[in-house]
Amino acid sequence: MSSKQTTKTNSIQSCPCGSKQEFKNCCQPFINKTAIPQTPEQLMRSRYSAYAVKDAEYILATYALSKQVDNALNEIKEWAQQTKWLALKILTPSSKKLEKNGQYDHVEFIADYLVADEVWQMHERSRFIQEEGQWSYLDGDIISHECIKTVTRNSPCPCGSARKYKRCCL
Repeated sequence: MSSKQTTKTNSIQSCPCGSKQEFKNCCQPFINKTAIPQTPEQLMRSRYSAYAVKDAEYILATYALSKQVDNALNEIKEWAQQTKWLALKILTPSSKKLEKNGQYDHVEFIADYLVADEVWQMHERSRFIQEEGQWSYLDGDIISHECIKTVTRNSPCPCGSARKYKRCCL
């Protein structure tokens, strides 16, 4: 991670994942690679936070090895730059299942994000696999993905700042 990214992620107070913990005590150690997520839910939250702080390298590194070749770093960076992540709600944490090729687990969540003046909501059931003793994101079933609101310049900002959109996230 560059010093510019480190400075940016150090300035965040509460964790973007919605845990109500400070970022430095929640997802930042995973993103900075000073700790390893011990559960699929921790990995899910840290991947969401990595999108929020625009750390594409972490997102790519936490894909399952078989999926990394399908995901280009520049595309992840571009997507992260275009979006402002607003909220994460974990619906169903881990539920350990067994698969022929190893252990996997699911986390179901809803994530809200802002892109091009629209608030989108994605409901997904993600699948995680353990590889070399660490959890990785394998794939997910999207249950729904829809635009829930269009934001105008004078609308309240969807980030919850209580400011107008034009003075906040536009």
